[in-house]
Amino acid sequence: MVDVGEKPETHRIARASGAIRMTSKTLDLVLSGSAKKGDVLGVARIAAIQAAKRTSELIPLCHPLALTRIAVQFTAEARPSAVRIDVTVETLGRTGVEMEALTAVTVGLLTIYDMCKAVDRAMTIEDIKLVEKSGGRSGTFRRPGD
Repeated sequence: MVDVGEKPETHRIARASGAIRMTSKTLDLVLSGSAKKGDVLGVARIAAIQAAKRTSELIPLCHPLALTRIAVQFTAEARPSAVRIDVTVETLGRTGVEMEALTAVTVGLLTIYDMCKAVDRAMTIEDIKLVEKSGGRSGTFRRPGD
């Protein structure tokens, strides 16, 4: 791991997003709450939060961080049929939270896939990316066009 002991603690924020494309029938199941496994978005929200909290256990050289905020938001898209996830993670620390935000997005989308795969194995997870981050020595990053 990189030594961050000499770095000052700063307020750090990262936002990441991604999407899962699916059939319109699958999207209807997700939005109506009638998927066989239950509340898809509710479970995916909890999975994303848990993933952010456990990122250092999944990514070998990530520092364990005391997270101060994790916000997960879903947006349905009609054409093409998809669910977009947007995750914001915050901490007061010596290293950033980009990996926590990206891990939360990925696990949230994988949870949607798992809960809906019985009706739509052709779902596609796509467009996972860091949208913005602030805090720390490197300053602010905002993805152009987002």
